[in-house]
Formats: sequence, structure tokens, C-alpha cells
Amino acid sequence: MKPLARPATLSAQVYQAVADEIVSGRLEAGMHLRQEEVAARLGVSRQPVQQAMVLLSLDGLVTKSDKRGLYVAPLDPTLMQKHYDIRSALDGLAARQAAEKLSVDTFLVSRTEKLGEDILAKGRAAISQNNIVAQITLDEAFHHLIYDVADNPLFATSARIHWQYLRRAMGEVLRHVESPQNIWQQHEAILAAVVAGNSTTAEKLALDHANSASQRLFEAYKDTVMPNEKVVGKR
Repeated sequence: MKPLARPATLSAQVYQAVADEIVSGRLEAGMHLRQEEVAARLGVSRQPVQQAMVLLSLDGLVTKSDKRGLYVAPLDPTLMQKHYDIRSALDGLAARQAAEKLSVDTFLVSRTEKLGEDILAKGRAAISQNNIVAQITLDEAFHHLIYDVADNPLFATSARIHWQYLRRAMGEVLRHVESPQNIWQQHEAILAAVVAGNSTTAEKLALDHANSASQRLFEAYKDTVMPNEKVVGKR
């Protein structure tokens, strides 16, 4: 990690830096997170690290043991499945409402198509660079575009807690389970249905997209056990 700048949102930067390393697999499940070492590697004091660890714990990325302190939480396939169940319902409804909106708002069609195609292009570029964090960030951006087009602010608000947890699960999908190309082909199909104003198809594709990722990851990790504890040291 490179030392961070010191803006007012330093704790948020620490949160994102640690979360990205967990998502990318650099920090594996069971790794012991010593706050003073995290602070030293990021070039910050312990206070923003402590604040970030609280948020990481709330989002299920970090957990605490009385004997061991803080460590990277194991991936819980059952909890992951529950998050995906809710997110798939939200995404299906959002895709349907977005398509319904575009079927009567022709001005918004070209804007949505342009924004969506830009995200698709960047997503495929991230695949060619094998940049898992960027792929996940752009994946989230794609779905937030659909939320925005659906014009219901509750979609993004309701989905936030599930996205925070599922970024971790998505990292596992991209590293071990599902071809990244398949994911972006599914995004392309969802976008096409939304832009065409085909609400039934858009909803079905969005549901299938989330359920596919959930099923593959659950099958791959249902027998996962907690790995041996590892200590995060300086790289």
C-alpha cells in the first residue's frame, strides 16, 4: 500500500484501502489485523484506522475475537446467500422499473445507453488488466446506473449494505468461480433490455444474473472452513 493523503475523510480512505485488499484477496480470511501495522503501512495514525475498523466490522469484512483481536472475517456462504437473495429482488425490480421508464422517456434512452456502454467498455478493460477491484467497482456502477434510471432513491439506499458485503463475495467469484466475460455479457444483455423498454426481459435477466453468481459461489464455498490465522505484516 502507498501512504495516503490526509483529507478530512481519512478514515473513509483507510476503510476503502483495507476493504479493497480484502476484496482483491491480498488480505485473506483469518489474517490478523494489527492496527498499528495497518497504520504504519498506510502512513496514518491509529485513530482513522480504529474508525475504519469499526465500519469494516459493521459491514462484515472484519471480525473480532477476545483472544485474537481483529482479523479478516471468513466468507460465510449462508449469509452471502441471504444478501444475494435480497439484492436479486432489488435488482430485478429496479431493472423492470428502469425499462418501464425508458419505454415512455425517449430522451433518457440515449443517455442511458451511452453511460451503460461506457461502463461496459471500462469493465472489459478491467478484465484485460486483471484488475479485480476495478471490475467490482464498475460492476457496482453498472447496477447503480439501473437504480438511477428507475428513479427510486430507495434502491441504492436499500442495496448499500448488501453491496458492501457482496463486494467480498464478488471478489471470490472473479478469482475462483465465474468467468468475468460471462458477467459482463450478462450486463450487456440487461442494458439492452432496459434500453429497449422490455421490462419483463430486463427483470428476468437481472434476477438470473444475481442468482447465477449466488449459486456458483455458494456451491464452491459451502464446505469452506476457517483458514489458519495469518498475521498482516509489512510487505
